[in-house]
Amino acid sequence: MRIRLLIAAVLALPLAAQTVDYSAVEKSAAEELSALRIPGASIAIVRGDKVVYSKAFGQADVETGEALRPEMLFRLGSTTKMFTAAALVGLAVEGKIDLNAPIGRYLEFLPPKLSRITASQLLSHTAGILDTAPMYGSHDDAALGNGIRAWTDAWLFTSPGKIISYSNPGYWLAGYLVETLTGMPYADAMEARLFKPLGMTRTTLRPTTAMTWPLAQGHELAGGKAKVARPAADNAASWPAGSIFSNTQDLSRFVIAFLNGGRLDGRQVLDPKVIELLASPHAPIPGSSQSYGYGLASGEFRGVHVVEHSGSRMGYGSQIRMLPAERVAVIVQTNLTGATLPVTTVKAMELYVELTPKPGAERRDPMQLTANDLNRIAGVYQNGDQRIEITAKDGHLFVKRGRGAESELAKHGDGSFGAGNGGEFTMVADVDGQIEYVHSGLRSFARVH
Repeated sequence: MRIRLLIAAVLALPLAAQTVDYSAVEKSAAEELSALRIPGASIAIVRGDKVVYSKAFGQADVETGEALRPEMLFRLGSTTKMFTAAALVGLAVEGKIDLNAPIGRYLEFLPPKLSRITASQLLSHTAGILDTAPMYGSHDDAALGNGIRAWTDAWLFTSPGKIISYSNPGYWLAGYLVETLTGMPYADAMEARLFKPLGMTRTTLRPTTAMTWPLAQGHELAGGKAKVARPAADNAASWPAGSIFSNTQDLSRFVIAFLNGGRLDGRQVLDPKVIELLASPHAPIPGSSQSYGYGLASGEFRGVHVVEHSGSRMGYGSQIRMLPAERVAVIVQTNLTGATLPVTTVKAMELYVELTPKPGAERRDPMQLTANDLNRIAGVYQNGDQRIEITAKDGHLFVKRGRGAESELAKHGDGSFGAGNGGEFTMVADVDGQIEYVHSGLRSFARVH
């Protein structure tokens, strides 16, 4: 209780009256960069309506050795989704789209099944659209609409509204709704509706604009070493799902507005209803206490409510973790594919928020499989080109994902299974108790036989 009162008293002090020691954050960042072989990272911490910490670490380019600076741009990857969602929800708040109406009302060319999807389902990953993430494609603004117009109902791997399943193409479609409703190319609409009002002056979807500003080169690991990723990925048809270029300084402006009811620099720049809709849970995640909102996951982290999203695009990784009740956020960008700084993020949170102790490693002894388990679960499950095969052999279950190696499944609870290779799988049954989906890594796979 004394600790809680002390923290509350410190948080009540004006920022100028506080002296915060960031040495633990910086030590952790250096250790994670080394351990994960990340060339560089940029970190910002927001508290209240201010950036209280901003620093870059490591190299922007391993070939030149150029030092990374906070103003340098990175590609966000899927952290882009919260911005696409904010734009579309903003249009809904203005009455330009009903999030719960069939999108065929706004995109009349869609085939029958796709036309019945709602924008809410797109934003919450419950539309039943398969997942894919092609890195390369056209650089033309017309690519987004041209791609969507070629879709058939085969883009659905299951019926809309049945289950959450992370879908990058679902956000392409959400972005095309933004484009259609505004009458502007998606990239221009995002600038007009979000980046410019928020003062995000160095944020863009366009690579040819990004390259005119200081830019951190993207890297991939090859032979245990980070190497510049060439050629750089780009596919204008997939920009709404994961292609924003930005830096921690600009991202902090969005975060400050989000944490302060839409206010930034004394002005109302985001409608509070947009923030509420983004952060509200819209889709429970099977096998988890977390939910997905619109472009944001929400749940508890060591006793604190967080809303967050991470991202991975070839050459880059990112994470924005926000604590709305405490008005604290941590922003991390790296220039290595999919990399974040999880330990450093926690160190930053601990400076301003009391976290419950980290739980110890839970020992989970496998439960005995029953004949019913074997009969119900064995089968083939599909999401687009991605495939999971579960087979029953001599009283055991084995899982094979795509062309990967087969691994034995251990039962940890009702519907909860773990594989020897570290994979976690949740079996989702229909009303008759038959396994209808396998859920793993936020993606669902529908039984095909």
